[in-house]
Amino acid sequence: MRSKLEIFSEMEDYLLHDNRPSIYFNSISGDLLFMEYPFTMLSKLKATKQSPKYHPEGNVWNHTMLVVDTAAQVKEKSSNAAVFMWAALLHDIGKPDTTKNRNGKITSYDHDRLGAQMTKKFLEAFGCDDSFVKEVSALVRWHMQLLFVTKALPFADVQAMKSQTELNDVALLGFCDRMGRLGADRTAEEQNITLFLQKCKDI
Repeated sequence: MRSKLEIFSEMEDYLLHDNRPSIYFNSISGDLLFMEYPFTMLSKLKATKQSPKYHPEGNVWNHTMLVVDTAAQVKEKSSNAAVFMWAALLHDIGKPDTTKNRNGKITSYDHDRLGAQMTKKFLEAFGCDDSFVKEVSALVRWHMQLLFVTKALPFADVQAMKSQTELNDVALLGFCDRMGRLGADRTAEEQNITLFLQKCKDI
């Protein structure tokens, strides 16, 4: 049987070198080791529902698989492909513990903040370098800023985001996040990225 560290290394290899990492991740998602900590942070995504209005693809795992496949196509545009791809995989790991049904509406408030903390724990469990952990966690922390900034929501904090991570990486991950759902409008999402970058550069 492979060790957890061997699976982690294998995961990174597919994230960095496969055009559709989801095929690999779906193939290992039923392994017994995937049901053990820290992989449980990922396996829980399968049981976490999302609003069908915004996520017709279903649970958070389905969404994440679409995101990593999209990210795999654009990772060379990021400042660090390894940081970017791990952030794509882990960006919503905070959802299982923040998702609630509020009067028939499924929400996951603050999953970005919790997700950053969980990303740190996940990567540290495999002995990742501190700077790498910090970079991935920061990208997870700020991945919702695309929505917050373009919609002028009070949760936007452009200055703090800029101080902790790369603006273009946030935009790129935000694009992949938005494209990681069934029926996504690529043209509209590209326009959102342009708007996001313009607004952020003015602050």
